[in-house]
Amino acid sequence: MTDFDATRAMFHLPDGVIYLDGNSLGPLPVAAAARVARTIGAEWGDMLISGWNRAGWMEMPARLGDRIGRLIGAEPGHVVLGDTLSIKVYQALASALEMTPGKRIILSDTGNFPTDLYMAEGLVRTLGNGYALKTVAPEDVAGHITDEIAVLMLTEVDYRTGRKHDMAALTAKAHAAGALAVWDLAHSAGALPVDVAGGGADFAVGCTYKYLNSGPGGPAFIYVAPRHAETARPALSGWLGHQAPFAFDLDYRPGQGVERMRVGTPPVLQMAALEAALDVWDHADIADIRARSVELSELFIREVEARCPDLALASPRDPQQRGSQVSFRFPDGYAVMQALISRGVIGDFRAPDIMRFGFTPLYLQPGEVIRAAEIMEEVMAGRLWDRPEFRTRARVT
Repeated sequence: MTDFDATRAMFHLPDGVIYLDGNSLGPLPVAAAARVARTIGAEWGDMLISGWNRAGWMEMPARLGDRIGRLIGAEPGHVVLGDTLSIKVYQALASALEMTPGKRIILSDTGNFPTDLYMAEGLVRTLGNGYALKTVAPEDVAGHITDEIAVLMLTEVDYRTGRKHDMAALTAKAHAAGALAVWDLAHSAGALPVDVAGGGADFAVGCTYKYLNSGPGGPAFIYVAPRHAETARPALSGWLGHQAPFAFDLDYRPGQGVERMRVGTPPVLQMAALEAALDVWDHADIADIRARSVELSELFIREVEARCPDLALASPRDPQQRGSQVSFRFPDGYAVMQALISRGVIGDFRAPDIMRFGFTPLYLQPGEVIRAAEIMEEVMAGRLWDRPEFRTRARVT
């Protein structure tokens, strides 16, 4: 049983702040600062270049990949870290397309995170020759999985509304149509139980700076199912994905299994922060996290709807149909969110009118959820959001 008071103590949480934005950037794990400092001083500082061998820097992408693999239901040895989520989306998608010759359509949905769609657009533009991206409404995906589809590319949890796709059912339907399935777990990993192996995913990707708390710019991960590990060819064939990087061959030979999905030099300092963040999961059970997440999000919905009738729930009403976030719609949602932030309730805004709140039981408590709803009631009832300073858009919303 997870002790949530104990896990809360593992995070640096500023006084006077109710943090409901861990679905965008997780807070600082207390141990991360010391872990990064040790990497800088005792490893980079004292070991210099020998740290690649003596400190095990080169093995970090696979070692930490296995730790993340346990959170997403992956088989050991089939997750590796490095680069950004956009890069990993491109790799997975390009490999999947090459493995489905004769088909040229990528199917996704209009609720997918834009960068996934942008990477797909760029890839099909490069390929030409009839390759295309098709997007449909999230609820219509299943009906559009036909024999012409090469790859189904979806984010399991919608970044705006929190709506959750059924990975196993949609993947099975894709396979029956002769397509492969690529899943983005950016809003799933560390938020709810994920089973990429049991769900039949061919590829899965995700970031680590949201629910996994690796810090801004934390490295992404990629999963390749064992049945594809030795046949998938990475479109981005970087030197660390080579079978023997330090042979410095002029021709590329793919590395063994998921190692071939490595591209560039791993971000050692960021991985040190991630390693400390993953230590928290030694004290937490993902099933407990999910159950507590549902309790907190249900409490928030009840409190907000009772106090703020002008807000419209944008997330699914059924908690089993959403991830670990709750969104409300309001025409002036950006200004409302800025007013909330000024009062210590930190969520975020997604255009055009979504106020988004994440629920991370590792550090969030029921009393904070109620207090956040009380502050929202004050902001809405008094129109405290209707001020010029709250309407001015910052670069990051």
